[in-house]
Amino acid sequence: MAEAQESPSLVFLCLNTIADQLLLGDYDDDYVQDIYQLPSELFDSLLPLLTPLALHNLHQSMPLNKCDDCGPLNDKSGTHRKRKRWMNFETAWKMLYETRWPDCDSQSHPTNWLEKRNEAKDEITDEWMQMYWERHLQSCLDAAAEIALLPSFYGSIGVIEIPAALLNYMGYRGCMSKSTCDYSKFSYHCKYFGSYARFLRLPSALCVPEICDLLRISKLESLEIQWIKSKENVDGLCGLLKQNRETLKSIELIHCKFSTSFINDICDSLWIKRLNTHGIQHFAIKTSSFDGSNYYSLPAGLATFLSSGRSLSSLSLCDDHLHQHFVKMVLNILLDTPSSIEALDLSENNITGWLSRFQWSTKGKQLSSGIGKSLQSLRVLNLRNTNLLTEDADCLKFALLNMPKLETLDLSDNPIEDEGIKSMISYFTEMSERPFALIDLKLGNCQLTCEGVSQLLGSLSTWKKPLSSLSVRENDLGSKMGALLGKYLCRGVQSLDIDDIGLGPSGFRGAQEEITGDLKLVYINISKNRGEVETAKFLSKLISCAPGLVAIDAQYTFMPEESFSIICSTLKAMKGKLEHLDLTGNLSCERFADTSVLAELQISGKCNIKINSSHAQAAPYDDDP
Repeated sequence: MAEAQESPSLVFLCLNTIADQLLLGDYDDDYVQDIYQLPSELFDSLLPLLTPLALHNLHQSMPLNKCDDCGPLNDKSGTHRKRKRWMNFETAWKMLYETRWPDCDSQSHPTNWLEKRNEAKDEITDEWMQMYWERHLQSCLDAAAEIALLPSFYGSIGVIEIPAALLNYMGYRGCMSKSTCDYSKFSYHCKYFGSYARFLRLPSALCVPEICDLLRISKLESLEIQWIKSKENVDGLCGLLKQNRETLKSIELIHCKFSTSFINDICDSLWIKRLNTHGIQHFAIKTSSFDGSNYYSLPAGLATFLSSGRSLSSLSLCDDHLHQHFVKMVLNILLDTPSSIEALDLSENNITGWLSRFQWSTKGKQLSSGIGKSLQSLRVLNLRNTNLLTEDADCLKFALLNMPKLETLDLSDNPIEDEGIKSMISYFTEMSERPFALIDLKLGNCQLTCEGVSQLLGSLSTWKKPLSSLSVRENDLGSKMGALLGKYLCRGVQSLDIDDIGLGPSGFRGAQEEITGDLKLVYINISKNRGEVETAKFLSKLISCAPGLVAIDAQYTFMPEESFSIICSTLKAMKGKLEHLDLTGNLSCERFADTSVLAELQISGKCNIKINSSHAQAAPYDDDP
């Protein structure tokens, strides 16, 4: 006979009744006042029972004399009870957020393990209620856009019906359909939750004049706009920009097609007349195109925007089919204005020869016309896949001497070859003799050989402060590179990407023999190097010598069955901090892997070991030409 289920307590039933009334809005001010007078243990038990809409109603109806009890407090301004009550509200919203979006910490792009390791461990101060409703509103925007994009759609976007699934997440019930609020309409969600929006992503279908009215209570700080191509789209966007130009700090325009008038109107909409400038800090145009006529003349609105942006610190013109003439005009403006650009991204554009168009003075290593000072604030320079050649690298070294704060330089996917990197070694050598900020250097797929990289490592090894991160991936360096890389690992590098450089078994063996002492390594990528069992031995040595190692990518390294036991034995013995180990594509390891061992490592060592994948089983990696 089955055990009888325990009946709910009277307290539980009462709390559920309160939760229902809060959801339905069936209460007055005195009722809410009574709720806030509940003892802490009852009030704290109520919060987890509330749906998002009910919890929101409780917040919105908070008596004025209770606001201080439920807001964040510093150590000098309130009691422990007040602080605890605020934290319980935050905990309730955090739980609702993570329940609805369990992937909230996942990223669509590769994790930067070095940045993740260096994140501060400060107390969480995120406002989870704001985050919840902002993301809910984004879900509603996405759903409305799907309808608005249909060829059959015609009319107001405000009356678009929100899917039942999104309403259910809020706690909506069928009996609420008789309410004066029309929860099913897109306009309702904009009206009641628009004030929580700080960052929004808008496709062109919603960039119509009506959106300004729907989001009139928003104080947007960041906007991502997609697929702008028509005058109607631009008019809707410009209205929204004017409405938020006092608060807007970041704007990204992606997959857009711009005429001169379009880009001029957009830039003019950001202008704050009383300040005679704009407040944008981050401006990006990505994977977009300009009219052919714009390749040789900069739109006046964009020129004014760049020259007047005293707050502008980040500029990205990535994958915009730009030519060297356009880039030259942009850079001329940046060099002649007082803006303090810290990040410049020109990646994925064909700008061969653009550096040679500037007059560099080798005497004193300063730019002519005194414009070198304008580059001194630059911290990030991304020139990935811009078709830079050897001659460009030779010119670049003089420009870099005028960037004393540069921390990140990405030259990946440019055919600069050994001669190009050798011409820059003089820059690295000179900078080693003075305070130097560069910590992240990317030279992947630059057609380098072992000779060029060995000279580079020799120069880098003389630095008083070593690089934190180095990538030489996808260069044909060969097995002789192994010993040199092993020595360089001992110099203090924290992140090393040597994916697909042709190390082979002897290269891994050479690297292993050179590793001595404790390493500062946090992340390494050794994928596609065909190291066979020597890969496992190298990893075993690495795990033993790098107590701070957090992540390893070792995909398609042709490791045999015994490799898995070698690696696991070391992981068990070291009990380190490894969080991520990707062995995808090593099919022998997959067949040999013991699920109980995997489970043990994932629990005790917090190690997420990835071995198999449907792709790996269907199509084994083959790096033969």
